[in-house]
Amino acid sequence: MRFTRSNLASLSLPQGKSEVIVFDDATPGFGMRIRAGGKRTWVAQYRLGTKQRRITLGTPETVDFDEAKKRARAALGKVALGTDPQSEKREARVQASVTLGVVADRYLATRAAVRLKPRTLLEVTRHLEKHWAPLRGVAVGSVKRSHVASRLAEIAVENGPFAANRARAALSALYGWAVGEGLSETNPVFGTHKPAEEKTRDRVLSDEELALVWQLVPGTDFVSIVRLLILTGQRREEVGGLLWHEVGASLWRIGKERTKNRLPHEVPLSPAALSIIGGLPHREGRDLVFGIGQGGFSGYGKPKAELDARILAALKQRHGTKTKLAPWRLHDIRRTVATRMADLGVLPHVIEAVLNHISGHRAGVAGVYNRAAYAAEKRAALDLWGARVAKLVEASDV
Repeated sequence: MRFTRSNLASLSLPQGKSEVIVFDDATPGFGMRIRAGGKRTWVAQYRLGTKQRRITLGTPETVDFDEAKKRARAALGKVALGTDPQSEKREARVQASVTLGVVADRYLATRAAVRLKPRTLLEVTRHLEKHWAPLRGVAVGSVKRSHVASRLAEIAVENGPFAANRARAALSALYGWAVGEGLSETNPVFGTHKPAEEKTRDRVLSDEELALVWQLVPGTDFVSIVRLLILTGQRREEVGGLLWHEVGASLWRIGKERTKNRLPHEVPLSPAALSIIGGLPHREGRDLVFGIGQGGFSGYGKPKAELDARILAALKQRHGTKTKLAPWRLHDIRRTVATRMADLGVLPHVIEAVLNHISGHRAGVAGVYNRAAYAAEKRAALDLWGARVAKLVEASDV
């Protein structure tokens, strides 16, 4: 029969039949399948070699007659050119199931787990599981450059531009592997802009700036983390991921799985540092001191931006409205601690021991055998530095 809107509505299943397909005389291969129970489906049927094949084109409830006929003609046109629409549809379903999340998990469990250091692997895992979470359900081959650029802008606002840089690098490495594995044709990270230009950092906070950081830092966990960064000189991830079982009576023992150089590290805790840690609440069933969920503290971007605004306002009040605050990162606190300890007369090898640097005076075999001998010097240095911080804060008028 020749399909029209009126005669399509009158089609019914013949008595004793479980299903029937009625084809349109005007468009060979285009038809409607009617099943027991009343379900109707648009279909396109074609021959490929010696085999008959059929694909569904939707239902009358979701696809009207004109659109169904258009889809049928498109599918049958592909057949005339030697393409199999059924295989294409099946392949599309397979590709849609290979999401960014699925590929990321495979990448982390195989390529990244073998090639990356444990600490780096943790960071890459955090970027791919957290920062790129909004795209994990998207087919890996369907992620576009615009998706990546838009999400990078969001990460830069939520966590800071340098965190966005790291997230961008992690995603690009994943796609480089995925292209090689045949899971994606392109790397959508190519052509996107870095949220921040990477520069060699040499920023050291002034005494005034350091005191203001201490006094004006906002938040709850963020306050304690920043002040512990100042008092200990350790890395942000080490403090933000602090575990209760690492803290002893006056010593913080960081396991090798949490240090950048994969060496265990002992940090003597000054009275001020012990006071901060002692005042923190224990969360039942949670060894992590800061943050919520599975990881330690995250989301540094917003409180850091608020801290910058507070410091700038204080500086303008003190020195005039034209005063500016030079850009700085939390990692600059570590450099500041090292610099100011040197100013206090702490010897270079002791500073390196405090920071867990294996270079210079502590490189090679000597560094391994002398590590324990520096315990007393490290404690004296951090106690001296803690007293210096207290004087700076006391002298600062906010």
